[in-house]
Amino acid sequence: MPPRVKICCISSREEAALAIAYGAAALGLVGQMPSGPGVISDEDIYSIAQIVPPPISTFLLTSETMGEEIISHHQRVHTTTIQLVDELTEGSYQTIREALPHIKLVQVIHVINEHSVEEAIAVSEWVDAILLDSGNPNLAIKELGGTGRTHNWQLSRQIRENISKPIFLAGGLHPGNVQEAIETVQPFGVDLCSGVRTNGKLDEKKLEAFFKTLR
Repeated sequence: MPPRVKICCISSREEAALAIAYGAAALGLVGQMPSGPGVISDEDIYSIAQIVPPPISTFLLTSETMGEEIISHHQRVHTTTIQLVDELTEGSYQTIREALPHIKLVQVIHVINEHSVEEAIAVSEWVDAILLDSGNPNLAIKELGGTGRTHNWQLSRQIRENISKPIFLAGGLHPGNVQEAIETVQPFGVDLCSGVRTNGKLDEKKLEAFFKTLR
């Protein structure tokens, strides 16, 4: 079975409808970030999330790192899922779960080196899924996604082999490399932003090419 597809950086109801029409199983809605593409207001995230029919998932990408702030961010937008693009520095996953019992939690791990593998294994027991991306939270201005770069897929495969939770693979995926990425990592899902866009806009031709490649 081909992996689930999450189309990220959705900026409008029209883009949401287009992604769903081609077969997206999930949409990424980007909240305030220190850098990177696709940021929209909480009002827009809420507006888009309201029109997405089940079983399509809506992911709030939040750069908040404190449990209470993450809960508060979600209460403004009401998505089905929270994607934590940075590490949790205060509070706990348990606190978030208790406040938002029906919301899925997905932790992003930026795959940089062997330490990323250990980090993913450690955090996996607390969340519903892990999303592997190519950012770098150690930079002065953090990169927390949307880089358009691939990372070392062998490390991603190692993570996938060592945890029981679903893995989403992100980072520089496009119609030309997604088949190799899937064969190497065998993820539960793949996640695209720039790979299906032209000048920042969702490109129907690229979407079509991508889903054709998957099938």
